[in-house]
Amino acid sequence: MTNEPGKHVFDDHDRMLISLLRKDGRAPVSKLAQIMGVSRGTVQTRLDRLLASGALLGFTARVREDYDSSRIRAIMMIEVVGRNTSHVIRKLRGLPELAMMHTTSGKWDLIAEIIVDDLAQFDRVLRDVRMVDGVLNSETSILLSSI
Repeated sequence: MTNEPGKHVFDDHDRMLISLLRKDGRAPVSKLAQIMGVSRGTVQTRLDRLLASGALLGFTARVREDYDSSRIRAIMMIEVVGRNTSHVIRKLRGLPELAMMHTTSGKWDLIAEIIVDDLAQFDRVLRDVRMVDGVLNSETSILLSSI
């Protein structure tokens, strides 16, 4: 992995380590080292480097998507006018109800995952997103169940 600003180049060990952490973010370093076939020190050094570079943001518990069925989850596809994507992304990052955002190809420029507690919040978030200067069009689908 290089420490070139804004760009991370991963080797096979980095990719394997990230993959293992995605499966179990609480796995002990010694277990990760054993699975990878490297020393504990090697894993620790790579973890430190991934964290310091910002490529690895932290460790978290993974929860089933449908664990909290009382919340409303939706996917919103967003079309951006012209070259305003960076501006729109900056504005949308300020909305805490947007749990994840992705750039994409095709008709839609961005896809956002919305998580809210009730329909009033949902309605407000839809309105807030559509009012962002540069958002041309959007389409939203509520996620009903995970299969």
